[in-house]
Amino acid sequence: MSAALGIVLGLLAPTVVATAAPSPSLSAAEPCTAGTGPYQRELEEHLRLAVDGRQSSADCAAIRAFQDRNAVRPADGYAGLTTYRTMLVVEAGANPNADGKCPVRTYRIACVDLARQLMWVQTGSRVMYAPVPIRSGRDGYETRTGWFQVYWRDLDHYSDLYDNAPMPYSQFFSDGQAFHGTPGDLFSGGSHGCVNLRLDDARRLWDTLVESDAVYVWGVKPGTERKLGSAEPVRPAAVPPGSRPAGRPEGRTPPPNPGAR
Repeated sequence: MSAALGIVLGLLAPTVVATAAPSPSLSAAEPCTAGTGPYQRELEEHLRLAVDGRQSSADCAAIRAFQDRNAVRPADGYAGLTTYRTMLVVEAGANPNADGKCPVRTYRIACVDLARQLMWVQTGSRVMYAPVPIRSGRDGYETRTGWFQVYWRDLDHYSDLYDNAPMPYSQFFSDGQAFHGTPGDLFSGGSHGCVNLRLDDARRLWDTLVESDAVYVWGVKPGTERKLGSAEPVRPAAVPPGSRPAGRPEGRTPPPNPGAR
């Protein structure tokens, strides 16, 4: 029973966000000299500092302490993109659907918020896979919005389209677009439409979802110019998705060249 409880707590526990190649942190005793970052105001507001958009020594120390708590590297007090994205995960916390944008149903839904670049899994209003950072499609390769289902899974997938790029823990949900793990940096650029996750997050998601589970995607990734479709006018599913299919019936296999990596 204790082992089972440990697994459940592992699924629910929020994960911290770190860069791919951590660098040493500055000691708390060292002066904090980082300049004003592009997300200065957002971090000031989150940390309840005076919001003026200008770095001070107190701001720098507070941001550095936040980075240390959440394993952001380097922890240098600079309010950059990685620190901001980490802040969004922390703010989402135990109630990532506070604004109600992911429909609440009796069945399991993988919720993908493109605006915040986050995803989580919920059944009803219970979060069973805590929010984690993602990287969705870049401009011109946007991740599609609306209702989908996981229609095929491949534990050790490789892309036919992009030089056999590894796509571990792939779970396809929209014509070649899939959830999958990546060892790369989630905080720059974008995918070819897939929803990229850190490897450990992708592994836990693999253990959370099954074929025919619902997926709901909404919003617009910051920095993209277009929006392919819209989640708002899509009629929400009135009934749970069907039972898990046996085998790979016609029309459910992924395209031969999944358009993502």
